[in-house]
Amino acid sequence: MTLPNLITIGRLFLVPLVIVMILNERWQGAFVIFVVAGISDAVDGGLAKRFAMASELGAYLDPIADKALIVSIYITLAVVGAVPAWLVILVVARDVMIVSAVVLSWGMGKPVVISPFVVSKLNTAAQLIFAALLLGSRAFGVDPGQAVQAGQLFVALLTVGSMTAYLAFWLRHMAA
Repeated sequence: MTLPNLITIGRLFLVPLVIVMILNERWQGAFVIFVVAGISDAVDGGLAKRFAMASELGAYLDPIADKALIVSIYITLAVVGAVPAWLVILVVARDVMIVSAVVLSWGMGKPVVISPFVVSKLNTAAQLIFAALLLGSRAFGVDPGQAVQAGQLFVALLTVGSMTAYLAFWLRHMAA
């Protein structure tokens, strides 16, 4: 068990806490916890790379923690009416598609190792920044104006781009 893995596990424990904060409209607490979770993602990855602490466990835990946070946040924000259902469906569908492709590949005897594409890293960053915008605007009583609509569109476009990139990669892998 490495320090980066412990930080990642800690991030997983923050997920239910931030969900409860959102459901109880404790926006400042939700924002702070969300920011801490985001910072922990950067810290665990930086430590793992800088001090050669990368591990196989971490390679699985980190994306699970990321997806748990993003999917949970988006679903919860939809429940409280902060994001439209169509955006949540798109965000969740992307992750379901990726996991399904990996499982199907293994089941077909053609295991695939998926590593993030640039568009997917941008997508994750946009999803996190947009969620922070929503939480922060509520936490501090700031009207984000048109930034919400622009953020929704940007997240949607990057999510579709990421889905397309993974699907094309998977199809090429399966045809090989």
